[in-house]
Amino acid sequence: MSTIITTTTSTKNTAPANTAMKPLFAVDYHVYINHTDAGGIVYHANHLIFFENCRRDWFTTLGLNTYFLQTDEGQIQHFVVSQAELKYQKAIFLDEEISVRIDKVELKPASIIFYQSIHRHFPENVNVNDKPADTLLSSSKIVIACVQNQTKPSSVPEHADNKSNKPITVPSAIPIRPIRVPKQLHDSIQQAISQQTTEQ
Repeated sequence: MSTIITTTTSTKNTAPANTAMKPLFAVDYHVYINHTDAGGIVYHANHLIFFENCRRDWFTTLGLNTYFLQTDEGQIQHFVVSQAELKYQKAIFLDEEISVRIDKVELKPASIIFYQSIHRHFPENVNVNDKPADTLLSSSKIVIACVQNQTKPSSVPEHADNKSNKPITVPSAIPIRPIRVPKQLHDSIQQAISQQTTEQ
């Protein structure tokens, strides 16, 4: 999930987070100095990192490898971000505790669409009446494409090692090709979606 082919960022036309339903997954993160600029405000690009980490942590809870799947033939399947739409609502500040959520997931034949949001986290001991009604800081629609690639070594004589005069072995460039969402991943996500619907 960490490899990005193309990412487009937008401040409009992003589907709003579904606050009426319990999120599929939520995790709290602390905001550190390396997430912010000199004014203590989280860089806009770091919203993407928080969303990425949330997806990775969710995959872990589903019992899946967070980045790579391997077929019986040894081929590597992984995920790339093919599209990202973000809407920034409020600033996130240094030393805040934020709740990053996966609100909704749509399964497509060769991709997964994540609707995610970041909310201001309040400690459990804070009275419900004292919490602001709207804690939304940003929301996103992120499309993850499933791809497969396999790297094979090949010799390149024209780039010989000067000391040994032997050809250097480099990975050959095999194109990444889109694939259908792997069955194990599809079934795990579908089960989580069904459970979310049942619990509402």
